[in-house]
Parts: sequence; C-alpha cells; structure tokens
Amino acid sequence: MTRSEVKRRLALAWWQYLAVGLLPLPVMAWAFGGGDGLIPVLAMPLFIAGAATMFLSLPRFGAYKRALIATSKVLGTPEEPAAWIELARVRRMAMLFACIPAWVAALSVLVGLEAVPQILLALSTLVLLYLYRIPRQLG
Repeated sequence: MTRSEVKRRLALAWWQYLAVGLLPLPVMAWAFGGGDGLIPVLAMPLFIAGAATMFLSLPRFGAYKRALIATSKVLGTPEEPAAWIELARVRRMAMLFACIPAWVAALSVLVGLEAVPQILLALSTLVLLYLYRIPRQLG
C-alpha cells in the first residue's frame, strides 16, 4: 500500500470517528428530547463529568504525537509500514477517548440537560478529534 493510500484511509477513518462521536447526540435528542428529564438533578453533574472526560485524552494525545514523530522519522525506510500501523493503532484509541464528551452529551438528553451544554460537549469532541488529523507535512 502506498503512502497516499494509507493517508487516504486514515482520513476516511477520521471522518468515520467524527460520525461515531457526534451522531448519537442528535439521534438521542430526536428520540428522547421531547419530554422532561428522568432525573433532572443529575444534569449538571453529568455535564461536569462530560467536560472532565476531555482530560482523559491528554495521555493519548501525547502517545499520538510520539507515534507521529516516529512515523515521520522512518519515512522511506523498511520500517515505514510498521510505523503507519502503530500510528493508526494509537490514533484509533485516542479518537475513541476524544468521542467520550459527545457520548456523555447524548446520555445527558435522558436526564434533561439543556441544549447549550450539550453543544459545548459536542464541540469539545470536535476540537479533540481535529487534533488527530494527519498533518500534511507527513509524507
């Protein structure tokens, strides 16, 4: 597989994780957003917990940056395919953790969290996922 094909697959995976991260919120809002929350007292603690989950992705971002640097160092060598595989593995785990705030926002529909905090949690997922795009300089 050529380098451009690998980058194309990684770009497609990014879009897939964007959909996996953000689609549950509008689906939950459509399905369950019409009525009152089940336990409205949990709305604010759930928002705080969702905002705190952003910090779970910090160690994963460091691992991603290290894998990115390692991949850039071995471009054009026989170790390049293994470096791309490792980068994809580390990035996949990091993007899963980046999706957690939006998933918490989707769950918060059930407890009656307002739309603005839900949007803030979804935006935090979007920003975190943006950090995991493959830079143009790589390859």
